Amino acid sequence: MNDKYVLAIDQGTTSSRAIVFDHKGTIVSVGQKEHEQIFPRAGWVEHDPKEIWANVRSVVADALSKAELNSGNIAAVGITNQRETTVVWDKNTGEPVYNAIVWQDTRTAKIVEELGGGDQNKYKDRVGLPLATYFCGPKVKWILDNVDGAREKAEAGDLVMGTMDTWVLWNMTGGTNGGIHVTDVTNASRTMLMDLKTLDWDEEIAKDMTIPMSMLPEIKSSAEVYGDGRPQGMLPGVPIAGILGDQQAATFGQACFEVGMAKNTYGTGNFMLINTGEEVVPSENGLLTTVCYKIGDKPAIYALEGSIAVTGSLVQWLRDNLKMFDSAPEVEQLAATVEDNGGAYFVPAFSGLFAPYWKADARGALVGLTRYVNRGHIARAVLEATAFQTREVLDAMEADSGVELAELKVDGGMTANETLMQFQADMLGVDVVRPVVAETTALGAAYAAGIAVGYWQGEQDVIDNWAEDKRWTPSMDEDERERLYRNWKKAVTRTFDWVDEDVKE
Repeated sequence: MNDKYVLAIDQGTTSSRAIVFDHKGTIVSVGQKEHEQIFPRAGWVEHDPKEIWANVRSVVADALSKAELNSGNIAAVGITNQRETTVVWDKNTGEPVYNAIVWQDTRTAKIVEELGGGDQNKYKDRVGLPLATYFCGPKVKWILDNVDGAREKAEAGDLVMGTMDTWVLWNMTGGTNGGIHVTDVTNASRTMLMDLKTLDWDEEIAKDMTIPMSMLPEIKSSAEVYGDGRPQGMLPGVPIAGILGDQQAATFGQACFEVGMAKNTYGTGNFMLINTGEEVVPSENGLLTTVCYKIGDKPAIYALEGSIAVTGSLVQWLRDNLKMFDSAPEVEQLAATVEDNGGAYFVPAFSGLFAPYWKADARGALVGLTRYVNRGHIARAVLEATAFQTREVLDAMEADSGVELAELKVDGGMTANETLMQFQADMLGVDVVRPVVAETTALGAAYAAGIAVGYWQGEQDVIDNWAEDKRWTPSMDEDERERLYRNWKKAVTRTFDWVDEDVKE
C-alpha cells in the first residue's frame, strides 16, 4: 500500500476540492476551484450543477498532476458534500432541469408552512428534523411545481433527484451510460424523507411532498464500494467507496467515535455534532437528530447537530458587499484594532435563524450602535457572532444529551483566526482544540473510502492518525462572559418576525 493513496472529493458550498491523502492521513496535494453563487432574488441561492461537475473533474486532474500520480496510485475515492443542496436531473440526457437549490435558500417557506399546517414538528419523530427551508424534500417539490414539464417527466420516471454527492457519483460512474444513483445514510437523513430508525425512504412523507419514489436514490452505508470510476474519466476503474455529508465527514475525520465526543466546523456556516452512539436522541432544544455515520454492515451511529447558517459567509459579506477589506483573513487585523465590540452585536440572520430557533422569518440585525462604534468594532462583532451562536448550540446540546462537554474539537477555515478561537474558548468556558490536519471534512471521506477497501483497518487507524495542533484555554472571567452572552441573546430577539406576509422574497 506504500505507493497507494486515497483521494477525497469535497464538493462544498463555495468551491470543489480534491485532496490526496497518504496512509498517515496527511495531505499530499490539493486541487480547488470556486463556483458561482447565483442569487436570482432575495433569499434565493443557487448553483449550476454542470459547472460543479466540470470543476470536480478539473480539481481531480489538478490534485493528481501536482502529486505526479495517476489513477493506478489511488486505492479508493471518498466523496463529501455540502448537504441539503438539491439537484433534479433527467436521467436520460444528464441535464439538470433547474439549478441546484442551495441549503441556505429560503424560497420554500410557503411550502414548508403548508406541509406543517402550523406544526413545525409534524415529521420530527420519524426524520429527526423540524419542517424548515433548509432540507431537501421541499426543494424538490418546488422544482416539480415551478419548472415547466418537470412534474410530468418525474411521474413518467424520467427525472431523478439527489444531493451533490449523488450528482457527482452518478456522473463519475458513467452518467447516462450506467451512472449509479445512490446516496448514503448521512445525506439521506437531511432530506426529511428518510426514517431514522429503518434507514429507508418514508413513502407517506414523499407522498405529502408530491415526490415520486422513482426519483429517490438508493440509500447505502457511508463506507462500501458503490461503483468504479467511468472508463473515459480521470479515475477509470478506481472504487468510489465512501460518502459522508460534510459535517458527518468532519466528525469522522476528528475521530469523534465515543458517545459524547463533539466537533464544531467553521465554514460558510457552523455545524456542531455530538456523537450519541446507536441511540436516536430526539431533541427538545431545537437541535437536529441525524445519522453520524454507518460503516458497512455495522449499526448506524447517530448524532445531535446544531446548524448555524451564517458564520464564515458573514466575513465574505463584509468583504464582498461592504468592501471593508480585500481578503477574508484581514477581518482579524481589523478586529484587533479595538479591545472589544464597543457595544455592537451583529446577528447574521440572512437566511432566517437555524438552531436552536428555526425562525425562517428572522433577518439580520446590527444593534447596540453608538457614534463610538467604528469599522474595527463591526469586524469584531462579526467574529464574535460566530462564537455566540456556537455557545447557543452547545447549551442546547448539553441540555438534550445530558453530557457536559470537556473540550471542543474544531476544524474548518475560520480556525486559523486566533482572535476568534480565543473568544470561542472564553465564551464556552472549555478548551478549544484544533488538529494538525484541519481539513477534516475531506479527511473523513477519505477514511470512510479507505476503510471500505482495506487501506485502513478501521476507526483505530483514524484515532492513531489524529494529532493536536493548537489548544485555546478560556481566560475571561465568568461575569464578563455572562454579560456579553446576555446582550447577545437580547440582540437575537430583535431579528424575530421581520418578514411580513406582503414581503416579496
